[in-house]
Amino acid sequence: MLELEHGFRVVDVHARLDPDDGAVVASRGRDITPERLQREMHQAGVVQSAVAPGPRPAGEGYLRANNAVARLSVDRPFRAMARLNGPRDPGDSPVSRLRNLAAAPEDHHTDPGDVEQYAYDSRLHGFVLDPVNDGLPTEATLEQIEAAGEPVLVHAGRGYPPRAVADTVLSYDFPTILSSFGGYPLDRTLMDEALELLDSHDDLYLDTAFVRFRDVLERGLLEHPDRVLFGSGAPDTHPDVGVMEVLTLDVPEDLLDRALSKNAARVIEALAPGADA
Repeated sequence: MLELEHGFRVVDVHARLDPDDGAVVASRGRDITPERLQREMHQAGVVQSAVAPGPRPAGEGYLRANNAVARLSVDRPFRAMARLNGPRDPGDSPVSRLRNLAAAPEDHHTDPGDVEQYAYDSRLHGFVLDPVNDGLPTEATLEQIEAAGEPVLVHAGRGYPPRAVADTVLSYDFPTILSSFGGYPLDRTLMDEALELLDSHDDLYLDTAFVRFRDVLERGLLEHPDRVLFGSGAPDTHPDVGVMEVLTLDVPEDLLDRALSKNAARVIEALAPGADA
């Protein structure tokens, strides 16, 4: 694929880096090494990417995967984020609420001490939650995330819609980036719901990964120019695709610059211009 030519500094808040290539081939069907991911980001003109491991098998924690991603990010234009898990069901049904009353963390679940250690690790620059795949952390763990004050990327969608995020994660005080405008996969109703949440949550941001509706992206940038961040969703999609979708929006150039770089640099300090590799 040809390299994109544009005059913007682009940073990516949403990419996956798996340290175990064999697991990637088995579960995703696409072999993405750190070198190839770096090459694809370069082709898209992305100068830095926030990366985290993908889902691990049930019963396996993320400590090793997080440390491996942090190690693989050294001397590359990657900024590692720690993926967290937990024992709670993210659903809001009566069954989920009943199940959560008896939910207790197991050895492989993230605990407050893990979060404290991650926060002191200079190689890590925030956290990632994917409650549908990994469960929701305990309240004590979320409180420790709040104490750390680091940004959190939250995978949201039909299994964990924006209203559920508002009832759980957004009750804590830390910057929250809602993946895919909260509507993965391609749920316009949920995306609209997430946009409405921006009016009442000052620390909420939306990333553009897998958002294929131009009018939704344009509405987000025009109504909330400081709250939209570029996310590629790589390697599940080539970062060229996401960059081009933003570049072709019918909005002023200043808003493109905010979405592609400036907004992310405020939320994730490691993506600021002075930290370029």
